[in-house]
Amino acid sequence: MVEVSIVIVSMNRPDILFPCLDSIRKNTSVSYETLVVAYLYAPDKLQLLHENYPWVKVIVSNEVRGFSENNNLALKESSGRYCFVVNDDTLMYMPVIDRLVEDFASLPLSAAAISPCINFPSGKVQTCGRAPWSAWRYVLHYLHLVDETKPTRWSMQKGVFQTWTLNGACFLARREAFAKAGWLDERFFFTPEDIALGHKFNSMGRTVWVDASVNITHLAGGSVSMMEAAIKPARVRGALLFYGGGKWLKTNALRLFVWSFEFIRACRYRFVNRPAGSRADIMYRTALNVMKTVFSKATPKELFIRFSRS
Repeated sequence: MVEVSIVIVSMNRPDILFPCLDSIRKNTSVSYETLVVAYLYAPDKLQLLHENYPWVKVIVSNEVRGFSENNNLALKESSGRYCFVVNDDTLMYMPVIDRLVEDFASLPLSAAAISPCINFPSGKVQTCGRAPWSAWRYVLHYLHLVDETKPTRWSMQKGVFQTWTLNGACFLARREAFAKAGWLDERFFFTPEDIALGHKFNSMGRTVWVDASVNITHLAGGSVSMMEAAIKPARVRGALLFYGGGKWLKTNALRLFVWSFEFIRACRYRFVNRPAGSRADIMYRTALNVMKTVFSKATPKELFIRFSRS
């Protein structure tokens, strides 16, 4: 058995994936296998991946799948003692995996996962630990009032410390704990599967940790995607499933809040110049799509498929 199974999902972007793979190869000494889910890859790019990285196990994914589904394809084929889930748009400048594996030796047996401090290319912290997420925290997040870089009991501490939940961009998990948790929850399509996993570990009596002295760079492009009008309805539906917790009153209160917020946003963009494909046009169509579906019982995946084809 290898020590670590590295799992990466890449959506037809070898230009992003290859530097990530190179940085892993350069900075990792523990025994490992690398599984790349080539999601909707063009044949020429798939061939390039095979030719340039023969040491990578490539899993072709040509059906519409979300983050959880794609990662689970590889996780279920992995064999490592630990599973290292990492985005393709990340770069290592230090032995991230080696250091996190070493950390597990001094953690309690209850430890299920550990993550590094995740930074943007500017050096600004994206996350270094995450507090528990609730329906109220989701509302604040929707209003851009959550700052995960503020020091709390669960975040922005020094050294190795216990946190509550995870950032799906990068984390290392014990295989046995991850498997018992059911891997990543496939009900979700675009978030909050990482937050849900951390909460699941805690509900199992397992713990989540961070090593603030270990850093990885997350490129995380900040531009508004042309697919946002399909992605956000799916993302909101996933959030309602998680934060609503199956409670009728809580779920519908969240739905009403989201609908109201998106109504205001739609009004804002309705009366501005909106050239096709512009940021204003994308934001307007996104707000309308969320309003149309926020009370829907469709799955996040069904919503994504519906709007990605329209």
